[in-house]
Amino acid sequence: MRKWLCFLLAAMFLPVPVLFSGCAGQTGARVRDEYVIEAAYEDGTLTAAQEVLWHNRTGADAEYVLFNLYGNAYREGAKYAPVSRSFTASAYYAGRSYGNMEITSVSGDAGGWEVCGEDENILRAEFSESVPAGESARICIEYTLTLARVNHRTGIARRSVNLGNFYPVLCVYEEGAFAECVYDSCGDPFYSECADYSVTFTAGAQYAVAASGECVSATLSGAKKTYEYALENARDFAIVLGEDYTVLQTNARGVNVMYYHYADENAADTLQLIADAVTYFADTFGKFPYKTYTAVQTGFCYGGMEYPALAMLSDSLSGEELGYTAVHETAHQWWYAAVGSDQRTYAWLDEGLAEYSSALFYGAHEGRGYTFTSLFEGARAAYNAFCSVQKQLFGGADTSMNRRLGEYNSELEYVNIAYHKGMMLFDSLRAAVGEKRFFAGLKNYYADFSGGIARPEHLAASFSGRAAKKAAQSVIRAYTAGEPSL
Repeated sequence: MRKWLCFLLAAMFLPVPVLFSGCAGQTGARVRDEYVIEAAYEDGTLTAAQEVLWHNRTGADAEYVLFNLYGNAYREGAKYAPVSRSFTASAYYAGRSYGNMEITSVSGDAGGWEVCGEDENILRAEFSESVPAGESARICIEYTLTLARVNHRTGIARRSVNLGNFYPVLCVYEEGAFAECVYDSCGDPFYSECADYSVTFTAGAQYAVAASGECVSATLSGAKKTYEYALENARDFAIVLGEDYTVLQTNARGVNVMYYHYADENAADTLQLIADAVTYFADTFGKFPYKTYTAVQTGFCYGGMEYPALAMLSDSLSGEELGYTAVHETAHQWWYAAVGSDQRTYAWLDEGLAEYSSALFYGAHEGRGYTFTSLFEGARAAYNAFCSVQKQLFGGADTSMNRRLGEYNSELEYVNIAYHKGMMLFDSLRAAVGEKRFFAGLKNYYADFSGGIARPEHLAASFSGRAAKKAAQSVIRAYTAGEPSL
């Protein structure tokens, strides 16, 4: 990548006063960090440069800033493998494969740097001069991302290329420290604040490119095509590309909804289901947070993966399973993309609510294959069966919900706690506070924390009335502490 990119991009950034310097989870005006990324993909390698405008909201002079390097989880010898043993065979379709993220330079206001962290998962950029509280700094990073052949978030899948978590991501600063993310294979090991993105991406003209954000231009030059994307107030940015895609699109509540597919015989129905989900969730919780929403079929060893304005859907799914996954990932545009949470500790806060929101959608749309009752009772039966087996084998089950991803013993345990029990928690909240207050509370929760980071106590506080708040606190406390069966 051209060494002069940072100096060219610097002209795009003007000093911005800090309007709010509170900690994560608080509402109020907050100047967002900015990413300008220029990347090119060719033959399994992404060569990129990015410039980040970071606002010092630590409340003190800053000597350094940290970035998560998720791409390094795919390297040979990684302490935390990105894929568990249970999914190794379906993920590594051509045998074990490796990739890595190599930082080649760090400049701008950074005077020194090192790759560190528990698993070479952190880039530490030292400032040439300390950055006062409320001021900003530019960090320019050039890097190369080598992709493994793997059906996963970041890698070369069988028929596509997945570029999720493909760039160095600023670590969230909270409680006096930067939150470092190790790549646990169970759950979604990501934690980030919303920022504004300007992304230029170049690839072979034979590829169709699906990306987070709005495509503001596409320029063909010989055998290459360059796309420019803009995305504001987003927690991540992701790209998927492939040669076999057919693209369908429609409109839902003013949102341009697109579906990239290559293995869906009922693609028009899938697109309509996604559009109906966007409409229902917008009407139920609040306006969709972005101008575009793209769902894309791809090689993925799990069912799906959410990113702001984009969802990956596994090409191994079909029929009702594909439809349900598309609805669930669409719900994540409200609960994760817009309203953020620390997924490393409170996985139920977004997964449980996305599951429950999906059940609500099916309850309001009869004839789509599922009903609210079938989904909810299925989750409860699965959870109770899990608890019963754990009791027989080990004398009991740990059903606590506020725990780090690495503390789950298996994906089965994680799914039953974060998804199934999480879904039951929200149904109990609904019963405890009442129908009207429940939906009004979720609208408040969305309005207050869209673009921010919420914690369980913020959810409880979103329900109006002292009695409702106390009831919500009681339900959340009881469930997260670890009821043996419910």
